[in-house]
Amino acid sequence: MTIRILDPNVAAKIAAGEVIERPVSVVKELTENSLDAGATNITIEIRNGGMELVQVSDNGHGIPLSEVSTAFERHATSKIQNDSDLNHISTLGFRGEALPSISAISDVILTTREIGSEIGAEIHYRGGMLVNHGTLGAAVGTIVSVSELFYNVPARRKFLRSQMAEGARVYTLVSQLALANPHVRFDLISNGRERFRSPGNGQFRDALSRVYSSDSLDLFLDICETDSDNRSTWGCISAPSLSRPNRRAINFYVNGRWVQSRMLNQAVAEAYLGLQTVGRYPIVALHLEIPSDDIDVNVHPAKREVRFHKEGGLFTLVQRSVRKALVVQSPVPLVEPNMAWESQKILFSKPLPDAESSSKPAISEEGIGHQEQLVKKQLFQQSIPLLRVLGQISGTYIVAEGPSGLYLVDQHAAHERVLFEKVRRESKDGNPEMQGLLQPLPIELGSEEIDTIASEELLLQQHGFLGEIFGDRAYLLRGIPAGLRNIDGEMMFTEVLDLLRQSRDPVQASDAVAATIACHRAVRAGDTLDIKEMEELIRALETANNPQTCPHGRPTMLHVNSNDIEKEFGRKY
Repeated sequence: MTIRILDPNVAAKIAAGEVIERPVSVVKELTENSLDAGATNITIEIRNGGMELVQVSDNGHGIPLSEVSTAFERHATSKIQNDSDLNHISTLGFRGEALPSISAISDVILTTREIGSEIGAEIHYRGGMLVNHGTLGAAVGTIVSVSELFYNVPARRKFLRSQMAEGARVYTLVSQLALANPHVRFDLISNGRERFRSPGNGQFRDALSRVYSSDSLDLFLDICETDSDNRSTWGCISAPSLSRPNRRAINFYVNGRWVQSRMLNQAVAEAYLGLQTVGRYPIVALHLEIPSDDIDVNVHPAKREVRFHKEGGLFTLVQRSVRKALVVQSPVPLVEPNMAWESQKILFSKPLPDAESSSKPAISEEGIGHQEQLVKKQLFQQSIPLLRVLGQISGTYIVAEGPSGLYLVDQHAAHERVLFEKVRRESKDGNPEMQGLLQPLPIELGSEEIDTIASEELLLQQHGFLGEIFGDRAYLLRGIPAGLRNIDGEMMFTEVLDLLRQSRDPVQASDAVAATIACHRAVRAGDTLDIKEMEELIRALETANNPQTCPHGRPTMLHVNSNDIEKEFGRKY
């Protein structure tokens, strides 16, 4: 086949396909232009999910009359001038692709008036061809109307989803923009009805209350941290009791730009490790302010991804700031989730003795232990109150009285937490509780499992597993952690090997093994406890570093407020 230069119209459609994927792409590109133009009020109107119409109006500084037609030329931009500018991009747009790409596959009318100009301009493009260009009276700012999207690219239009689904994507984008720019008022109108409005008063929590229910606002925790490289993070995260079934509510804004980042997602996941129920995900709205020469935003056609300089340090900043907020600020969940938690006053002047005496503090260089130790002083003031045990329900829940009502304690989850911290200390000290087997237990294993044992032998010993590799495919298990309840040694050992293969780093691996041991040692649901046993468990939980959840993220207790009890009995209204 002969190599030919593509027709300009074909090339324009191909280029547009990289930038404009669906109606929400049009909204994104146009609103970013509005934000770069200094707009403080932006109205987005769509019809039929944006497939019939997308119109974005703003009160920005407008486009000069002499530059209106130039704006539709490919790679025409006012935001960068030379290649050195790519090293410190501070605007949302910079490639000069939005307007030419949109006009190549739709019908576009742009109306604008620059600040200080007495007259505005209007220009009309259809399928990349100029239809009309003239002057007229107009308000300061810019209005871009896009209709008949993909009218000349039927293949792309065929793959759009329903009007409702496309409209939902626009709603999600506008919500993200409102959180990224709390100083800007966004209005979203769909089929003539207002669907969303942000306050635009610069208050992040006010914007948050418009995106998420204002009733749950008290369950959001504030974050504000800066590292030694002049990078800062601020925003809000949800307490573990407020979660979602997927990661869609985890959002990051880098210098005001919404981005996707597996690295940042992983940092948040590690921060919530042991606090969030498995299979549930937090609500996160975190801003990252980074010097522009430390990021590269020119790595994705739709600018959804960025590349970070010193990525490891940024990971640490996010992970530690989120973890600190969770450990210090997270409340015991209320039975009525819409009611705000009232922080308990300190009930004792000094920390109680540790539940399991140890001459060394529970400090590890990284991960959960390190973060909990950093805020240990605050934890004694902001963890759970002193409780008086009243009894037990169904052999599963301990009933206790506190300063502001009733507490139901899950005895298994609470005991798991206490034992988890004990096992972690023992493994750190190299002095685990172990019980020897009367006879060595031979276990047939695969080559991957044998390799895991060889590489993690020290970690296994630190948690009470003792034995040796026997031949090519067998392991002689001679000792297991003490105190395991009715557990098959082979099943326990292979379960631990699976955890070690799945863990991404030594700290996570050690914590996963400790959590498994604690789970198998702890009292079960259905175990009857006497008052003394329940009191000992509650006292131990009160001195735990993180008493609110078990190692797997389930809450250890629920709080029923005294006022709610009195209301139910008709004593208060």
